Amino acid sequence: MRRINPIAAVAAILLLAASWALSAAAQTPGGTLRVWHWDSPPSMSIHEEVTISTNVPMMGIFNNLVLYDQHVARPSLQSIVPELATSWSWSEDGKVLTFTLRQGVKWHDGKPFTARDVQCTWELVLGRSDAKFRTNPRKARYHNVESVTADADDTASFHLKRPQPALLALLASGLTPIYPCHVMPAQMRQHPIGTGPFKFVEFKPNELIRVVRNPEYWKPGRPYLDAIEYPIITNRSTAILAFISGKVDMTFPYEVTVPLLKEVASQAPQAQCELQPTGVARSLLVNRNAPPFDNPDIRRAMALNLDRQAFVDILSEAQDRIGGLMLPPPDGVWGMPADLLKTLPGYDPDVAKSRSEARNLMEKLGYRPDRPLRVKITTRNLPDFRDTSVILIDQLKQIYIDAELELVETPLWFPRLARKDFQTAFIFSVGSVDDPDQKLYENYACGAERNYTGYCNRELEQRFDQQSIETNQEKRRQLVWQIDKRLQEEVVQPIIAHTRRATCWHPQVKGLTILANSLYNGWRFEDVWLDNKR
Repeated sequence: MRRINPIAAVAAILLLAASWALSAAAQTPGGTLRVWHWDSPPSMSIHEEVTISTNVPMMGIFNNLVLYDQHVARPSLQSIVPELATSWSWSEDGKVLTFTLRQGVKWHDGKPFTARDVQCTWELVLGRSDAKFRTNPRKARYHNVESVTADADDTASFHLKRPQPALLALLASGLTPIYPCHVMPAQMRQHPIGTGPFKFVEFKPNELIRVVRNPEYWKPGRPYLDAIEYPIITNRSTAILAFISGKVDMTFPYEVTVPLLKEVASQAPQAQCELQPTGVARSLLVNRNAPPFDNPDIRRAMALNLDRQAFVDILSEAQDRIGGLMLPPPDGVWGMPADLLKTLPGYDPDVAKSRSEARNLMEKLGYRPDRPLRVKITTRNLPDFRDTSVILIDQLKQIYIDAELELVETPLWFPRLARKDFQTAFIFSVGSVDDPDQKLYENYACGAERNYTGYCNRELEQRFDQQSIETNQEKRRQLVWQIDKRLQEEVVQPIIAHTRRATCWHPQVKGLTILANSLYNGWRFEDVWLDNKR
């Protein structure tokens, strides 16, 4: 085995230790942080859910092997720090990643954490254990993991089918916690047990989620907070008023739109807010395997019809960014350049020209103003989903598609998508890390649970593997652009725009860094403290 960047790894550990010591001397413990929560989650099990509704309140219950530094605003491979692992190394052939684990860590119920828990977690994720997840949305993300072995109580190894340099980035995501062997998935959905800075107390659907300080947390002096409460307020206007009036300390992450940001600035000028790229794209789904959308001309017409700039102007006052599959530059590393993007269907700035081509395609199929194609657009019953869908319905009228809106509550949303129970749908397509391996395998690989359209192209999947192995970033970027271009040309999942949203908090909230480029990675909350305790 050869160790990768041993000096950097040691420096990261020393920097982390220094950070702990400095913070412990400066911060005051105690108090309850109140964070408005936008929705009632389907369950408390991060591994089984696709929504930030679970991730945000539950991320502090758990630990990862490694984690994006919670105080580096732009996550990258260079910002990954140890957590339950103290160090890691790659084999010479790049097919074995071995972690040395932290000793003395206990689960919230007092049982010891060992390498066997790491192995059990991936047996669940890979679907190879007797116990099963109810849903397994990220199984495809780890398709390249042949096995995970517990080599000793303090050593675990990931054995890969082929080299995959980006695996460490996937493991650092807030969606990759370690679960205990001795707790069944059914309990993790209702009352999760972790090793993290907070312990789960209660979830009252449509009312409240509450977690409290873990007094035996393995990191000395953490967390500072006694508790975090998440009052569930589904009406956005009510929630913003609750924030402005001080009833909550913090808005739900990335849930403050640009118009609402202006309202906060005028009515609560003392509040701190950050507008950041979310790693989330507004996307159109078309059930390509069911008539009439098995016709590629209809799918192409729908893509050509999109006026992306109108979505951007109306919904974000020009703050959202138009791009392909990957987050566009300068926010993202892998997004296509503007000159290449303009060659794709529906990305030409001349919207009238594109729509004329779209109408011609629809007319050849027999559709016209007095004989429209009638469809349902299915979406989640939340404000952002509804607002975008209304604009989409209005635009589709331009090409003789008469769409009816169907709203689905959160607990039913992912199951509906997973079983492809829709004609067309509007979704927010999420990147939990800014890396092609997550997006491509999770959303476009044949048979992936989150490949909602049922798209399957084995030849293109070989290119997925080709870019995944590539260690030269510029060569990899070129490969990713080719793949992205092909996906957009085949109208697999048209990307409307990549969102930018704000998070706001009152001045008493200290030690918080908002991580950019993903909703999912910055909510450990162990370093957050209040300077006027409730």
